Parts: sequence; C-alpha cells; structure tokens
Amino acid sequence: MIIGVPFYKKLLKLMLKIRVVEECIADEYVKQEIRCPMHLCIGQELAPSLIGLLAKKSDLFYSNHRAHGHYIGKGGNLHAFISELYGLKNGCLQGRGGSMHLFDKNVNFVASTPIVGGTIPVATGHAWAEKLKNTRNLTFVFFGDGCCEEGVVHESFNFASLHNLPIIFVCENNNFSVYTDISKRQPKRPLSDLARGHKIKSLNVKKINYLNSINSIFSSINESRNSGGPLFIEFDSYRWREHCGPFFDDDLNYRNMDEVKKGLRNCSINFLIKYLKKLGHVHDKEINSYITNVKKEFSGILKKVKNEKPALKKIKEYYEQIKV
Repeated sequence: MIIGVPFYKKLLKLMLKIRVVEECIADEYVKQEIRCPMHLCIGQELAPSLIGLLAKKSDLFYSNHRAHGHYIGKGGNLHAFISELYGLKNGCLQGRGGSMHLFDKNVNFVASTPIVGGTIPVATGHAWAEKLKNTRNLTFVFFGDGCCEEGVVHESFNFASLHNLPIIFVCENNNFSVYTDISKRQPKRPLSDLARGHKIKSLNVKKINYLNSINSIFSSINESRNSGGPLFIEFDSYRWREHCGPFFDDDLNYRNMDEVKKGLRNCSINFLIKYLKKLGHVHDKEINSYITNVKKEFSGILKKVKNEKPALKKIKEYYEQIKV
C-alpha cells in the first residue's frame, strides 16, 4: 500500500461518511423510534477510519459501547447497521443487539459490548487462536482511556506480550470516562507507557498533524502481521457530544468552554481538508457532493427501514400521548 494523496482522500471520505451517518442518526434518535441506548463517535472518526483502511478484510475487529465508527470503518453494511438500531430482524445481529452489541461475520466484525474492558481479554484469546492456526490475521480491539484502569487490560497486555500475539490494541483517548477527566483517574503519563511496561511496541497519534504517523502505523501493523507481536496505538481524540445520547451536554460544566472550543477546533477531518485543499487535491464542491450523497444514501435506507417496521408508528403515537 502506498501512503499518499489517494490514500488521504480515501481517509477523508471514510471519516466524512462516519461523521455524516452519526449526525443523521442523532437527528433521528430524538424522534424516539430508536429505543436502544446510543453512544455517538462524532469527533472520534480518525481511529476507525485509519485502522479500517490499513486492516485487511480477513482481520478481526472487536469494539466497545461506542462502536458505530468501528463497524463502518470495517466495511459494515449500512442497511444492516441502521436496521439493527431499529431492532429489525435483518439487522446485523437480527435486531437483538442494538447500538452497543454490533456483530457481523460478513466483515469479521466479531463483537462490541458496553462492559468496560470486556472485549479486550476475548480479543486477546482470539488472537492466540489465530496464531495457533497460523492464519496471519490480525485482531484489532478498540477501547477508551477508561479501560486502562481495568485489571484485565494489564493481564491481556501481559499475555499478549508473553505469547507474542498478533493483536493491535487501539486506545481512543478522549480524556473522559463519562464525566470524569483522566487527570482525576490516572497519574500524568502517556497511556502508551502502560503497554511499554509490558514490552509492547507503542505509538501515539494526535488529532491533527497525524499524517506523518501513518507510515509508521502501517509498517508497525505489518510487523505484527509477520510475527512481530502485539502493538498498542493511542489515538488522541475528543468526544463532541454527550457520553450517551444525541445531544450536547456542556451545560453540565464537566468540561470548561475553552477546552470544548479547542476540542472542536482541533478536528481531524478539518485538518485533512485544509491539507488537501492546500495541495489542490480537493475542493468544496467535491466535499459537499460527497456529503450530500451519504445523506441521500442514509435517507434511502431509513425509508426502507421504516417501511419494514410498522410498529414504529405505534411507538411514535404512544410517545406523543405520554410526553409532557
């Protein structure tokens, strides 16, 4: 794979797709027709997009409660995904999982669960199985900074390092565990130091100025694939909306406004747009056209989904009766 402008444009399109789909879901969620809890990844599109492009289809993805971007990044079916949110039988988990329990064997998206750190030991075991079978498949497991306070994470690091497993630990550090800042939960040090303590190679990726990191990520992933052992990648990220739900919760004052403004300003998508514009490789018309096409695709799928579930009308009618 050649990392250059064509790759950057693919990356931008995938990040935009995740952003637009999440924003469309947020608009629909307030209608009370999606009845499962939901954690949006708006602002955290870089990790699932970049890893999604660098991984192979045969590689395995494990995720957490904030799984939408990881599923889309892995190439998950958008119709199956939206159907799952609405609890339909043709959802990627037959409507039984909802937002936080996505699964799709067609793209090797193995599991996502809301249990903090719950998928990490399972993914580690899966990586061991892949090594024993000599498949050369990698297992990617996504988790947040809060998971690093769970003992099972350190046990998994230790086991992966000891057995030189083909697993990529992808930590999306957005500095918060629900409403609690990382400074109130952990000593000041890079989370990657935890993995280095277990002799696991570690990389840090910033929200912006991340393009220079892509080659080292790509080569490190290839090293792991070729019996190079586990890898830990820490992505600096920022959650734009509330922990759970479609709204903004900055009125709760757990984040000061200067921090919020900085988090919104340091956007991975905007950084890449500015970079490609400067080189003359992307223009507003092209970006707007792509965003419009994603919205049209979402609207078309949504129309089909709502036609497939007449009960949605009854839910909406009931909600109208009980709301104050």
